Amino acid sequence: MSPIDERSDFSTIADLFLLHGSMQSPAFLDGRLCAALALHDLGGEAWLETVCLGLGVEQPRDRDSAETLLAWRRHTLAALADSALDYEPLLPDELYSLAERARGLSEWTQGFLEVIEEIGETPRERWSPALVEAIEDLATLATMETDIDDSAENENDLFALTEHARMAAMLLYTEQHPGRPQVERPDAPDTRH
Repeated sequence: MSPIDERSDFSTIADLFLLHGSMQSPAFLDGRLCAALALHDLGGEAWLETVCLGLGVEQPRDRDSAETLLAWRRHTLAALADSALDYEPLLPDELYSLAERARGLSEWTQGFLEVIEEIGETPRERWSPALVEAIEDLATLATMETDIDDSAENENDLFALTEHARMAAMLLYTEQHPGRPQVERPDAPDTRH
């Protein structure tokens, strides 16, 4: 597996943003990416345009940069569609302070909710009550206090909030793409003989 085929981590994408002259966190665009893949099946070209617009550049600076950005999209889509349900938002990891990680989650949520707002009310009328509630809960994450101390309690709370965002993202994807991923449902009858 080449480095291009491995899932990008937060630091790699943040470094790529710096190469393009942007101090922006990748978390916001990752939230947008996740929601757009769930709602619109965002293509590679449209994704590159979105990232370049966010970075304030006309195009990626070189072929490797473009391929890394496209791989980010590919791996996000693969994780959302995988039956293992192991999608993870692109957020700062434990190398960052808890405050930076909380800020990353808040930014991811803002990006995610921004795309949901763009689709309007009509598509949301068909959503399950569980999805509606999960999305409404995310609104509080977008405005949460991010200036938090490094403590075990805050770390546990942040983990729980991140898990909620992750589950909301996967729920949105699975409701918009029935049968993808193909997950076992506990209420489905056993058809094996």
